[in-house]
Amino acid sequence: MKKTVPNLFLGLLLLMAASQVKAQDIHFSQFFEAPLLRNPALAGLFNGDLRLQMVYRNQWNSVTDAYQTGSLNGEYKIPVGTGEDFISVGGQILYDKSGTAQLTATHILPVFNYHKSLSEEKNKYLSIGFMAGLVQRSINRSKITTNSQFDGSSYNPNLSDGETFDKPTYSYFDGSVGMSYNSQMGENPDNNYFIGLAYHHFNRPSNISFYSTSTNKMLAKWVLSTGIKFNTNDYTYITLHADYSKQGPYTETIGGFMYSMKLDDPVEPRYLLHGGAMIRMNDAIIPVTKIEMKPFAVSVSYDANISSLKTASKGRGGFELGISYQKFFEKNNTSKNATRCPRF
Repeated sequence: MKKTVPNLFLGLLLLMAASQVKAQDIHFSQFFEAPLLRNPALAGLFNGDLRLQMVYRNQWNSVTDAYQTGSLNGEYKIPVGTGEDFISVGGQILYDKSGTAQLTATHILPVFNYHKSLSEEKNKYLSIGFMAGLVQRSINRSKITTNSQFDGSSYNPNLSDGETFDKPTYSYFDGSVGMSYNSQMGENPDNNYFIGLAYHHFNRPSNISFYSTSTNKMLAKWVLSTGIKFNTNDYTYITLHADYSKQGPYTETIGGFMYSMKLDDPVEPRYLLHGGAMIRMNDAIIPVTKIEMKPFAVSVSYDANISSLKTASKGRGGFELGISYQKFFEKNNTSKNATRCPRF
């Protein structure tokens, strides 16, 4: 294989780089460690039977009360009959708390993904995924302070805050659907790529306010994702990731690379070291490092802020910690024994 990125991916990366960074939903700098947040059709695109991933993010602690965000997702891959098709089942739990008023959101979202084999010779799969579940949001009313509590000379906590919302908690049903195409490049099954498109909040939830009279609806979001992994020699390989998200008038573009070194066996390594950087356009440069001792891996990243907030933040942004577990099982229908299976 030539050690160049196909024109398809160069074009997608350039398209993504042309957009400005604005977003409404939860996001991570280590977005590749939260695949279901990108696209439910990315469930099961890994080398193994089971994958568990956790990401914790702490952002803007240098400016205000920190935004604390956590993601936990799990996927289990199951062959369908005696053919080359697979299904993936699992789910994602998201938790987010932000601001002085402790605005908190909890998402519990089961996922199902079907992988249809398109080739009898190589790993080549078309996947269709669906994810849906319950979201709950709450706010700590006792933490709210407003101008109405100014008594003319100072802040008076005994005065009413003047707000009229009548419920500190609300919940709604949310759903996402997506497709992805995953293919091997050349004869080496370790050289592959994927491209996917997801449509989040397709049901446009309307009960998304602390005010019972609100008629606001959730904005739907499109996410275009792509990735490519290719060997540079027997012991090293490069992985590229990129996402472009659009939610109403808001967009976000993030992409970058990881350079990986196998530290022992080049065929079935247990110890690997990864390093690289991501960039969220007009917002942050994000160095990333990851240490892998299979089946476990730990990754760390930090956002170096380059947006207009950099003066107040002094260039500091968000810290992220990722922990993952990925493994084949010793069983008759393990995907390790499959001639072909969806992977990235």
